[in-house]
Amino acid sequence: MGLQTEFLSLTVDALPAFAADRKREGWRFVQLLAVVTDGGFDLVYSFMKDGVLENYTIQDVTKDTVVPSITDQFLAAFVFENEVHDLFGINVKGIAIDFGGTFYQLSQKEPMTIISPEQKAAREKAAKVAAAKAAKEQGAPADAAKAAPDADGLEAKLAGMDPEKAAKVRAAMEAKAKKEAAAKQAAADEKIAGLDPEKAAKVKAALAAKAAREAGAQAQAEDPAPAKAKKEGE
Repeated sequence: MGLQTEFLSLTVDALPAFAADRKREGWRFVQLLAVVTDGGFDLVYSFMKDGVLENYTIQDVTKDTVVPSITDQFLAAFVFENEVHDLFGINVKGIAIDFGGTFYQLSQKEPMTIISPEQKAAREKAAKVAAAKAAKEQGAPADAAKAAPDADGLEAKLAGMDPEKAAKVRAAMEAKAKKEAAAKQAAADEKIAGLDPEKAAKVKAALAAKAAREAGAQAQAEDPAPAKAKKEGE
C-alpha cells in the first residue's frame, strides 16, 4: 500500500488542542510550510502515521495574527516556526527554542513575503474598491474622501505663509482648477456634438443634474448648518 495524502482545514484557535490530539494519537510531525497568498499567508502543518500524510492548512494568516507554537507537543517544530518567523514575518508565540529573529542571517528582512507585480496590482485594486465602497457607505464620493486630508494639509501650509504669497498660491490654484474644468467641459461638448439631438439633450440634462448634485454636496460639506436648520424646522 502506497502513501496516502490528505489536505484538511484548521484554525489558529484550534491549533493547540489539535497538536495535543495528534501527539496523543501517535502522529509524527513532518513539517510546517508558509505560502504567500492574496489574503496574507497560508500555514500548512503536515503529520504522518501508518503511511498516511495529513496536511492541515490555516488560511489567511496575517502579520497581526498570533500563532501559538506547537513545540510543547512536537519539539522538532522549533526549526520550522523560527523559519516562518524569520522568512515570512509570521508572529509565532511560545517557541520552546526561540532564536528571536536570528535563526537566519538575512540581508533582507522577511525575504519570502515578496509578491509578484500581478499580486501587488490586485491588492492595490482591492484596496481602492474597498475605499470607494467605504466612502459610498458614508455618503461621500471616494475622490472627495481622498482629497479632504490633502486640502486640510494645504490650508495649513497656506496659513503659515505670508498673506500676499498665500493669496498668489490660491489664485494660481483657482486658475488651474478653472482651466481643468474648461478642458473637461470642452471634451464633453465634443463627445455630445457627435450624438443625435435627442440623445445629446438627454446627456446634457443628466450632466446638469449631476453638476447640481455635486454643487449641493459641496455646499453641504462646507456649511451643514442650513440643512440642519431646515431639518429641525420640519
